[in-house]
Amino acid sequence: MMPALKMAQLHVITDETIQDRFSHLELARLAAEGGADAVQLRDKSAGSSRRLVETAKAIARALKGSETRLLVNDRVDVAMAAGAHGVHLGEDDVEPGIARRLLGPNALIGATAHGLEEALRLAEEPVDYLGVGPVYGTGSKADPLPALGLSALHRIIRAAAKPVIAIGNITPDRVEEVMEAGARGVAVIAAVVCQPDPLEATRRLREAMMRCRPTRVEG
Repeated sequence: MMPALKMAQLHVITDETIQDRFSHLELARLAAEGGADAVQLRDKSAGSSRRLVETAKAIARALKGSETRLLVNDRVDVAMAAGAHGVHLGEDDVEPGIARRLLGPNALIGATAHGLEEALRLAEEPVDYLGVGPVYGTGSKADPLPALGLSALHRIIRAAAKPVIAIGNITPDRVEEVMEAGARGVAVIAAVVCQPDPLEATRRLREAMMRCRPTRVEG
């Protein structure tokens, strides 16, 4: 049985390339203290698999005993080596079915969808949630995709038979409208990692989510 997501998920995605004040490990610790449900280790410039595994292991040790789960972006092998709780997969990564076979039934597996067709296809795979976006656009990628907008997000949520976590320039003042569209939660990068105080930034997001409840979306 795949693990169920509790309501109002907050995922913080670590990134050292868009800021130079905090390491992946520091960001993970601060996000966990601030109330994040999951930390996604996102490191496109690790340079070597060994370095990435070492970083993931350090985060796993730091999160031990907390309720915050560690997901590794893209790399199933690194997640296995580090004893992470799961992975978040992009369109060029290993197929979700292979990830599920390798990581087992208790792993948390998410996959990114940028539109309705992709979301419907991924909803048929053994994933626990879909990361859908960018809802408002994003500045965390060199070649960003156009923003989906709330209407498209709502259509995808209505059609897809998996919980949806919204991604893409989500800020505390946008949380309510995203949740009202039916999202099960949000995943953020800049709203935490680029802030002067990532701990307080995570708390603000968590407080915004606690003030609202996800809308039940009927298909």
